[in-house]
Amino acid sequence: MAEVKIGKDLVGDGHPCYVIAEIGINHNGDLALARKLIDVAEAAGCSAVKFQKRTVDVVYTKEELAKPRESPFGETNGDLKRGLELDWTAYREIDRYCREVDIPWLASCWDEAAVDFIAQFNPPCYKIASASLTDDKLLRHHRTKGQPIILSTGMSTLEQIDHAVEVLGKRDLILLHATSTYPANYEEVNLRCIPVLQKRYGIPIGYSGHETGLPSSVAAVALGACVVERHITLDRAMWGSDHAASLEPNGITRLIRDIRLIETAMGNGVKCVHAREEPIRKKLRRIG
Repeated sequence: MAEVKIGKDLVGDGHPCYVIAEIGINHNGDLALARKLIDVAEAAGCSAVKFQKRTVDVVYTKEELAKPRESPFGETNGDLKRGLELDWTAYREIDRYCREVDIPWLASCWDEAAVDFIAQFNPPCYKIASASLTDDKLLRHHRTKGQPIILSTGMSTLEQIDHAVEVLGKRDLILLHATSTYPANYEEVNLRCIPVLQKRYGIPIGYSGHETGLPSSVAAVALGACVVERHITLDRAMWGSDHAASLEPNGITRLIRDIRLIETAMGNGVKCVHAREEPIRKKLRRIG
């Protein structure tokens, strides 16, 4: 049985789906908003919340940072990227608050310094974004921390995924099928990749969804996804690049409900006559 232990939870075949509420940068640089989103995830019954951490001057070129882009933080893309980064004091408060409300937190780290920064808080696992799948140096640096790794596979070929799995090794590794469009169209989601990845790698496979709505994320669980990751927001109309591809509080609450119902409905695969069917059988069947 393929399984990985994340904190206190076993993730994989035969275990409840591990649902990650991706706060990412939807806190808009506001710690109070981050706390509200943590509350939304906890109230919905999510397994964990996730943030994103970048060393801006390492991840982006000077040319990219200098591009004009209006935001509440200034007139350039660099102003925006720096404004969305939370500092050590903010993450210390996030760590304290998550412990208070009893929900684990983790982060996608986009560079080696960001990995070291998040390591100070001893997360239960690390998430590697689709954009970083081909960064061998970053993959290896994650492995030095000795924690489980969740790797998204958006905008990647099977050959690229093969190489990333070879670099990381399969120990304590979970892959997430993903499509890196925001929001994703349903014809781009391609959920049939989930069993393909399961067969190819023999490790836990999940789904990172960027579509609007719930059906494909629920269907992913029916196809065997042991992790589901979805962005959350207080309001999809808020400013920011990820809000439109996110679930509002009612949406993430319904998603958790539907995933748990699907898990119950999947059963054990053994065909039987249920006790509640017996009186119906006696009433309706003429023979046998």
